[in-house]
Formats: sequence, structure tokens, C-alpha cells
Amino acid sequence: MPLLYTIGKLTVAPALRLAFRPHVEGLEHIPATGGAIFAGNHLSVADELLLGTVVPRHLAFWAKSEYFNGTGLKGGFSKFVLTGLGAIPVERAGGRAALSAFDAAIPVLKAGDLVAVYPEGTRSPDGRLYRGRTGAARLAVAAGVPIIPVGVTGTDKAQPIGTRVPRPGRAKITIRFGKPLDFTGRADDRTSLRAMTDEMMSEIQKLTGQEYVPRYAPRRSEQTPGEAPA
Repeated sequence: MPLLYTIGKLTVAPALRLAFRPHVEGLEHIPATGGAIFAGNHLSVADELLLGTVVPRHLAFWAKSEYFNGTGLKGGFSKFVLTGLGAIPVERAGGRAALSAFDAAIPVLKAGDLVAVYPEGTRSPDGRLYRGRTGAARLAVAAGVPIIPVGVTGTDKAQPIGTRVPRPGRAKITIRFGKPLDFTGRADDRTSLRAMTDEMMSEIQKLTGQEYVPRYAPRRSEQTPGEAPA
């Protein structure tokens, strides 16, 4: 476990548990050893904080590459923190650059670590669950590890989109872990990846009870006036 992550586990994590008192179900589905992918719905920035708080092992999150490439004091601090936490940079623009995140995540998983991803690709703008992108399934097949579905509720009220600081006591927060999905040996063609992703999103929906939207969530630049930024 990276040193900075360990320090956070001993200091920040207890404070977050005390402040937000998340209700956790399904911890028995988290493997004690070996690699696995945590794939969850995404309602708030607080999702990452609380997921890392309740999972007893190290979680490597995918983070936008911009956070690693900033300049000045703020940019340098951001890079220092994310690198120290073991985060994996990902290019959201797509193409060959985006695949570098997979290249970085595969050895992490094969070495027995855990990686957290959000298949919707961005935070839900309205609390509904949107169609999943196939990256998590592709990564699971390539690394030969299971996917653990994660369902989080209440974080959108504890830290709504657009707010910088979480607000304890605003809502009951629940984090549920589902049974691992084993896609070992499955083909990685487009049809198979879509089928695996749809199965994964169905399991996430069972954990959250969200309304499902069979299209991709709009990114910030794609949202129409009146929609919250993603």
C-alpha cells in the first residue's frame, strides 16, 4: 500500500467514517487477496473518498490526466497527491492515449491490487444510472480478474455536483458490494464486451435502485442548458 494512502487510512478515513457514518453491505464480497475491479455508479466526488474509506485494501483509482499535468504550486501538489495515492492517469479524449490507462492498470491488477472505475464515464447529472462504457469489462478480460459491482446512494445529497466540500448529515449514505462477476475466458470482441458491460450495469442497478437510462451520460460540453455539470 502506498505510504500516502496508508497515512490517509490512519487519519482521513476514520474522520470520514465518523462524519458520514456510511452504512456498508457486502464486505464479504471483497477478496482478501488478489486483483479485482470495483465498478460502481457515480453520483458525486464523495464517491471516491468514501469507497476508499470503507474498502480495507488499497484501491487504485483512475483519474483524469489533467490532474497529473498541472503547472505551478497547485498542479505540482495535485500530481504529488495522486501519485502518492497510486492513482492511474487516464486520457478522456480517447484513442491511443486513453489506452495507456489500460496498459498501466493491467500489471497493477495482475500483481494483486484493486482498481476502481466508474463505467458511466462521468458523474450522473440527474441521479439516474446511465449506460456503461465497456472499459471495465475489457480490463477484466485482459487482466483475468473479477469485477465487483458497487452501488452507492446518498452521496449526491452529501456533496451535490458543483459543491467543493462534502456536507455531513445531509443524507444517509449506503455503500453496497455485490457478488464478484467472473468474466474469465470470455471473448473481447465488441458484442461480448457490450454484453458483459450490460450485465455489470444490471448488477449495479440492483444495488442502487436507480432508474436506468439506456444511453451514455452527457459530458459537461454535451449537456443542454439547465443540466448540472458532470
